[in-house]
Amino acid sequence: MTAQSTVRVVEADDRVVVELHRPAHRNAINGAMVADLHAVCTLLEQRPRLLIVTGAGTDFAAGADISELLARGRNEALAGINRSVFDRIAALPMPTIAAVEGNALGGGAELAYACDLRIAGIGARFGNPEPGLGILAAAGASYRLTELVGKSIAKQVILGGRVLDAEVALHCGLVAEAVEKGTALQAAYALADRITRLSPLAVRLSKAVIDAAGAHPLLDDFAQAVLFESPDKVERMTRFLEKRTS
Repeated sequence: MTAQSTVRVVEADDRVVVELHRPAHRNAINGAMVADLHAVCTLLEQRPRLLIVTGAGTDFAAGADISELLARGRNEALAGINRSVFDRIAALPMPTIAAVEGNALGGGAELAYACDLRIAGIGARFGNPEPGLGILAAAGASYRLTELVGKSIAKQVILGGRVLDAEVALHCGLVAEAVEKGTALQAAYALADRITRLSPLAVRLSKAVIDAAGAHPLLDDFAQAVLFESPDKVERMTRFLEKRTS
């Protein structure tokens, strides 16, 4: 385990697990945590693996650090401090999973939205209360939450102050699974295990084409062409056919 100032990082051959670690502050995302998350992104860009993000203590992340937000002005807003690291997480080569217990609010919710997949323990809560603090949910909620659950529910959350519990989040497709409280990380490990049994190159290219903007049939063809020539494809299909005929 690597202990940075605000996160705990555990590396394995097929995944990296990051625990947001400011439990006394309900894992509020401050500038130091943003820097630590950028360092994790560098690690995963250099050696692509799955990423699992979880929180220490009772919450995933209860928001951005309000004391820092209070001191920020126009120049900091234009720098997109939190948004830039969430965009970078969203663009990582391999799938990312948020294991959410407790509150994922404000910037914490936006971090969860930036992941490819979310698993929530019963009692988890997703919300964006930023307008109540006189600011915008500007670290990705306006576009990511809309893509994930549709404009109507996104407006209910951002404009109407609605908080989505785990069951509702499952119903509207925000989370892949709603599991017993305290077991979200365990369920995230199981999901990661399923993903790692797939072809790594096929998973990586599948994520790339899903995230590409607009219709992209030629991109799909190019990605398929790469996979059709891969030794992994030949080995997996041969094994499948041998099982079927045995």
